[in-house]
Amino acid sequence: MTLLRLFFEFCRVGLFSVGGGLATIPFLTDLGERTGWFGAGDLANMIAISESTPGPMGVNMATYVGFHTAGAAGGVVATLGLIFPSVVIILIIAGFLQRFRQSKAVDGVFYGLRAASVALITAALLQVAKIALMFHETAGPEMAPGSVVPMYEAFYWPAIILAVVIFALVKFSPLKKLHPICFIGLAALAGVIFQM
Repeated sequence: MTLLRLFFEFCRVGLFSVGGGLATIPFLTDLGERTGWFGAGDLANMIAISESTPGPMGVNMATYVGFHTAGAAGGVVATLGLIFPSVVIILIIAGFLQRFRQSKAVDGVFYGLRAASVALITAALLQVAKIALMFHETAGPEMAPGSVVPMYEAFYWPAIILAVVIFALVKFSPLKKLHPICFIGLAALAGVIFQM
């Protein structure tokens, strides 16, 4: 039953996340809240791992969630669920697109999809920024059993400083010619140092 639900949940993510891997983040946030399969911290880890490993970000995150939820079979099923809508849609429209490519209606549809992609990616950016740059801590143990535990949120200054430094290095220094993996490695090293 879990495998079937994984497949259908990721089919829905794959069907509506127009714009690539970053566009899947709002849908994955909703999925985590509805199913309890992962939390905000897990999502931040998924994004970091998916961005730093080979392959499409959305596929990597689907594999991660599936594996975390139902083992190797879950990883395969979630990944297939994510890519299934794309494959079906491409097969359906491939024959029609060449015929209607000069149509103003088709151009209008693609123009609208670009705007939707920008909105989804912007929403993902804001969610990732909140997860990465805010410090989240639950309230103390004085809460009564069964009550809702409030969250304490504050800016996490080491992460903000790291983000500003990496941005400055990428944009305004001779180091901007370095390969992105160097910056990922530096950020990972800084994360280890901050957590000590």
